[in-house]
Amino acid sequence: MKNAIPCVVILSLLSGCTAVERVRENRPSWLTPYRPDIGQGNFISKDMVDQLRPAMSRDAVRAVLGTPLLVDPFRDDRWEYVFDIRRGDGQRDRRRFFVRFDKDQLVEWGGDTLPAASGDALLPLRPIR
Repeated sequence: MKNAIPCVVILSLLSGCTAVERVRENRPSWLTPYRPDIGQGNFISKDMVDQLRPAMSRDAVRAVLGTPLLVDPFRDDRWEYVFDIRRGDGQRDRRRFFVRFDKDQLVEWGGDTLPAASGDALLPLRPIR
């Protein structure tokens, strides 16, 4: 009988290890930590780009699009706007847009496909668990 008690304890501990492994592999949704969506940079929409016109001044472009994220010190005639989203579920989305000036007047702009109006398309609200 003395040997039976340690054997039962050891067997119950070993069976608990497999249960821990099963939980680790198939976590319930309430057990995973909440990771918020993180957006960084300049959000540019198609509506904002539609306001751009050739020969706009730098100040006018800054008023429409905001302060650029990147200004190359060696090519100050080009501004880069970058918007990066890291979603809590692990997905990542990066949008790039540029504007180019010639003698402080807007001459060219372009970049990735942009959403229509707001950041809601890129950062939809996720339900709270």
